[in-house]
Amino acid sequence: MADVTQGGTPEAQAGAKVAEITKAATRWAREAPVKLAGPVRAVCLRLAELVADQRHTFSPLPSAQETERRAVLTHLAKRLGSSAVTMGLEKEMAALTELELHSTGSWSLVPTAQAQWIITAVQYLERCARELPKDEQPDDYWADDVVAGIIASVRALIGVDELAARTEAQYPGTGRPPVEEE
Repeated sequence: MADVTQGGTPEAQAGAKVAEITKAATRWAREAPVKLAGPVRAVCLRLAELVADQRHTFSPLPSAQETERRAVLTHLAKRLGSSAVTMGLEKEMAALTELELHSTGSWSLVPTAQAQWIITAVQYLERCARELPKDEQPDDYWADDVVAGIIASVRALIGVDELAARTEAQYPGTGRPPVEEE
């Protein structure tokens, strides 16, 4: 997370992130055909849960920050999967869960499982789009674009972007070296 010590308890920080992610899910759904709004919101919430659940793959931060980051991400992943957040999307979440069980069972620990679930999310949205009348169907690569965009925006909202993840991975255990001032 970019700024782990944002203030407040880990639960409060996770709550704020959930609110941001649900707003993002609504915005992504507005970009989709009306009949695909539910599936897009469900995929956004499930992908956000996946990103938050990747807490095991990040390089450790100094002790207090690491403890807080893990707590926030744990609370965030739990809340994103809760019925309070997914209310109204029960059918879509059940369909995603069924697909997830067929594709993988351990997305937080196995990188290939994470990639497989992303493919599963794309296939789910493609399937939902094919159920629309031909004239209402989005273009061929719509689902790929939506899933890629959702992942990028969720990672930014949670505070985990590719550059930060790569930088963390370069300096495991000790964090980034101090910047020398001239």
